[in-house]
Amino acid sequence: MYPEELVAPMRQDLAVAGFQELYTSEEVSNALKKEGTTLVVVNSVCGCAAANARPAAKLSLQNGSTPDNLVTVFAGVDIEAVNTAREAMIPFPPSSPSMALFKDGELVHMIERHHIEGRPAEMIAENLMEAYNEHC
Repeated sequence: MYPEELVAPMRQDLAVAGFQELYTSEEVSNALKKEGTTLVVVNSVCGCAAANARPAAKLSLQNGSTPDNLVTVFAGVDIEAVNTAREAMIPFPPSSPSMALFKDGELVHMIERHHIEGRPAEMIAENLMEAYNEHC
């Protein structure tokens, strides 16, 4: 488990962009039950989260269509919340960072760590925007 003082700036990076931080299994379950679309970002302390995932998630919000709900859980910290989010992302294996788009509670688009590592934030954001245009 990472100390909160280490992850606080990384949490804040998404929170200031409008992402609601989820800390419990119940909060994740309630978020995924909402009608409409929900983007779940599994945040992480790794370099690809800082350089690629978080910037891509924020950049994707410049699209004309965006998810109705933006939420985030933090791998290695919010264990219960992350586990519940990952259960909803099955059949994809656990990875962090990762991003999943849900529509009316159903997983409709997934970006795994291997889609994030080594790719520029703009390319990842474009992938998300295409999913928003299709599902939002």
